[in-house]
Amino acid sequence: MARKKPTAIDLTEQSVALAEFAAQALVAAEQLAIKKKVVDGFYLDDSERAIAADLPDLSATIKKKLAKKDASFTITDTASIVIALAESLLDGEPLKRLKLIFIAKKLMDCLQSNVVSSVPAKAKKSKPSDTLYQFKITLLSAKPTIWRRIQVKDCTLDEFHEHIQTAMGWTNSHLHQFDIKGKRYGDPELLDDGFEDFDGVDSTKMNLSQILPKTDKKFTFKYEYDFGDGWEHEILFEGSPKKEPGKKYPLCLEGDRASPPEDVGGIGGFYEFLEALADPKHEQHDDFKEWGGDFDPDKFDQKQATKAMKQGLPDWRES
Repeated sequence: MARKKPTAIDLTEQSVALAEFAAQALVAAEQLAIKKKVVDGFYLDDSERAIAADLPDLSATIKKKLAKKDASFTITDTASIVIALAESLLDGEPLKRLKLIFIAKKLMDCLQSNVVSSVPAKAKKSKPSDTLYQFKITLLSAKPTIWRRIQVKDCTLDEFHEHIQTAMGWTNSHLHQFDIKGKRYGDPELLDDGFEDFDGVDSTKMNLSQILPKTDKKFTFKYEYDFGDGWEHEILFEGSPKKEPGKKYPLCLEGDRASPPEDVGGIGGFYEFLEALADPKHEQHDDFKEWGGDFDPDKFDQKQATKAMKQGLPDWRES
């Protein structure tokens, strides 16, 4: 299998994405007047704190906080660390870059959960139709191809996101959005640019039946998961089959290969991870083996994917 090393362009894009996320979180915090709010869930271990404290672009005040186990961090502090991590991402060895990305993802999740918890509004879902839909989901840029074919009943795009997550094997640990005919669809409680002035369509109120063709004409749109790693998927609508007696939906009909591990560093990092994992003599084999465990890129279990789809995801709004 041909494997691609991460390029300077890949790393620059990741660095920009991390910095933009932190800046947008600060904008949202400013709108909600919570920039000085002490965050919950600042879970960095001693080694991660040491790495963060060594960042050259971090203020002395935050470095001193990182040295104290009982120190508290505000949303502004946390965002500042993410920005400093983004600025240091282009330097160092691959394993160091992976550690920086992993720390940044932890703090991004911390920012996301703390800002979201301060938003009181809860969207109402629209009433779905009784239609069954079939889709092929393909992870773009991955070679060999990673894909799933699923059948789901009409639901909101927010619920469809859950079906994609569980079918693909993602863990719903990061932000997501849809791009449908050039329009952005997402959850305004989560997305970065507008808890009050969201410049897109609310995915919690939009059903599949409202955006798909009324005929079985094939129709494609995009789904992006984890804005840091940038996992883009093509969603192909294949039609509306008849429901089969005795079958319960959603279903994963077929697919191929495992999705990349979370926080692996995008497609370039994924290829680097696979290369090191496949070669016991690779200088980073042991490190990646410890980090990624017994990851098998060829593994896919249709029955397990269907089971995960039926179980669904925990509702973060009720947690």
